[in-house]
Amino acid sequence: MHSLKVIWAIFVKDIKVEWRSRETLASMSLFGLLIVFLFNFGFEPAREETLRLLPGLLWIAFAFTGILGFNRSFAGERENQCLEGLSLAPVDPGAIYLGKVLANLFFLIVAEAVIVFATSLWYNFSFLPSLSWFSCVLFLGTLGYVAIGTIFAAVAANTRMREVMLPVLQFPVAVPVFVGAIEATNGALKGDAPGDYASWVKLLAGFSVVFLVLSFLLFEYVLEE
Repeated sequence: MHSLKVIWAIFVKDIKVEWRSRETLASMSLFGLLIVFLFNFGFEPAREETLRLLPGLLWIAFAFTGILGFNRSFAGERENQCLEGLSLAPVDPGAIYLGKVLANLFFLIVAEAVIVFATSLWYNFSFLPSLSWFSCVLFLGTLGYVAIGTIFAAVAANTRMREVMLPVLQFPVAVPVFVGAIEATNGALKGDAPGDYASWVKLLAGFSVVFLVLSFLLFEYVLEE
């Protein structure tokens, strides 16, 4: 029960901080929209090409959008040695990690919703026929990516070139999540039977759970650094 209160407190704190500044969500959404817009402006793909390229385009936009959010997630804690204070607090380090994961997940999903809506308008593509399975894939992929990004953001926060180190550290580890997410998204958007890409969804779910559990267990050592 105490850990749940810690998780909720950290989540609410990050939401309140963002509500006052409105910087993280705005920058994430605008950056993702810029990627999608430039791709559409530069290539102007036909309907068939759009369907083939859209899964990769979306996850590229989500990946780089997430970088902005992860870098900002520990920006406040870096100041005034708040990370050291969190590590000394009589709370489970895993609860601190889960609170940050919950906040990052919320911010990234909101930004993704904005990107998907804009994509449907610019590319004249409807996500409604495959919305249920697409939403499932989107959540699992985002959860796995956030699980990785949050712990590496904490690692990078203790380095000098943190903005550069974060993508260098996390992208190689996140490759299995992106591969599974792109393949599953491709099947969902094409309208394939769920059984045709169920293996990718299971793989994505497995990687997301593994990364979340491992990061939860290792976060204590990250705070000690």
